[in-house]
Amino acid sequence: MKIHASGEDYLEAVLILQKKQGMVRSVDLARHMGFSKPSISHAVGVLREGGFLTMDGDGFLHLTDIGREVAEKIYERHLFFTEQLVAAGVDLETAEQEACRMEHAISDISFQKLKEKIQKTD
Repeated sequence: MKIHASGEDYLEAVLILQKKQGMVRSVDLARHMGFSKPSISHAVGVLREGGFLTMDGDGFLHLTDIGREVAEKIYERHLFFTEQLVAAGVDLETAEQEACRMEHAISDISFQKLKEKIQKTD
């Protein structure tokens, strides 16, 4: 199943929250992302149907293997672009916002080449 940028953002948010607090519920996701509970509920349903998330009997969200793979890929890109933009003199808030757009637009190959180029110069 093809996942859209918004779905990638939800998966990334679940990953971030899992790293911060361990277990994640939809209400945590709504608070973190600033979206309504119905919006989160709909997105979680779509991601569950797509095989990216599961929900246990207690309402906790869990990334599936493919969901975790997507989330980690997006999160890596987000951190990379944020770091590069800040290093170039962009303020953190702007860097975060722009990194969020960039992380979805770049192909896997281009991201790897860019990352390798930056790592060689460090």
